[in-house]
Amino acid sequence: MAAPLAGITVVALEQAVSAPMCTRALADFGARVIKVENPDGGDFARYYDDVVNGQAAHFVWVNRGKESVTLDLKSEAGRDVLHRLLDRADVLVSNLAPGATARLGLSTEQMAQRHPNVIAVEIDGYGTGGPLSHKRAYDLLVQAESGVCSVTGNPGAPAKPGPPVADVTTGLYTALSIMALLVGRNGAAAQPDSPAPSISVSLFDTMAEMMGYHLTYARHSGIDQQPLGMSSPAVAPYGAYPTADGHTVVLGTTNDREWQRLARELLGRNDLADDARFAGNADRVANRGVLDEAIAAWCARHDLAHIQDAADAAGIGNARYNTPSDVLAHPQLAERDRWRSIDTPAGPIPSLLPPPVISGYQPPMGAVPGLGEHTHAVLAELGLTDEEIGDLRGQGVQRQAGR
Repeated sequence: MAAPLAGITVVALEQAVSAPMCTRALADFGARVIKVENPDGGDFARYYDDVVNGQAAHFVWVNRGKESVTLDLKSEAGRDVLHRLLDRADVLVSNLAPGATARLGLSTEQMAQRHPNVIAVEIDGYGTGGPLSHKRAYDLLVQAESGVCSVTGNPGAPAKPGPPVADVTTGLYTALSIMALLVGRNGAAAQPDSPAPSISVSLFDTMAEMMGYHLTYARHSGIDQQPLGMSSPAVAPYGAYPTADGHTVVLGTTNDREWQRLARELLGRNDLADDARFAGNADRVANRGVLDEAIAAWCARHDLAHIQDAADAAGIGNARYNTPSDVLAHPQLAERDRWRSIDTPAGPIPSLLPPPVISGYQPPMGAVPGLGEHTHAVLAELGLTDEEIGDLRGQGVQRQAGR
């Protein structure tokens, strides 16, 4: 099948993870993404580290399938080229510092006047109109501000979740919103002669949404639940337990029937199954320590394979605790052919397919761009001559690839 977003052009003024994750998702569905970068270094995520053949792991992760164009947007000539790009675009995505898009002449009002058919999308830290709206916002900062760190880790030892969940979820919410408007502009929601709707998504609002269970519980109980490491405050038993052969198994129940099977069929503990202290989930949560001690003692006597086989037979959810290195060799990925090779300026690297599996469609898995790699070709598309492109380069407005 044709790419779902074939024919859609996205211009991206992006850096770090949130907006690049959004536009990478759009590129995975076939959109053309033109990433506009500063000639003086480009997206700063290019230089977080150099572990991927001299390239940064964050950058190669969220920037495949894009074209890199370098423009000095502080110059009038650079901004003029940007507007010429937007004349041909469907979407503008940005996650610059607060106020930066307005200074570039790209505020919502300015876009509606100059580029009325472009969906203008801005990812920011805290949204507009609040006391924190002026602040810079990074993944850790927003996770702390939104309460995420307080429910992660262990009591007295809060932690940031390992993946940049504020950036990633915000990027994906933004991509979802863009796709909704792209569908709506050709359907019943279309409003002829009206500017395209704009989109604003904040990291803080996204993380507040992710905290939905914890916020709802706190509002109605008056209790701030404490983090439980590899467990959940909502259900019990549910946690991680060392095995006899040095691994860690994770076992979980989500209802009373599963608890009964775990106690009787897995642990062989009818006494626990019949104990009124564990009759319902709320009872088991209140007496979590007793259950964890019993389960831990049983797991400590058995190897991981035995525990998982027995849990599968009893219909009990289970998993092995893995490290990133373990996941690289995970048979679930290998046997389902989830890895692909993508090109980068430093040679091919493995990359995971995007999560959605769509019948008849193969994601393009395009290359990670070098800084300014596509500048000449894209500017030539706009009608600039080689001489004009050379003049821009001489003025420092754009950068030649590889320099």
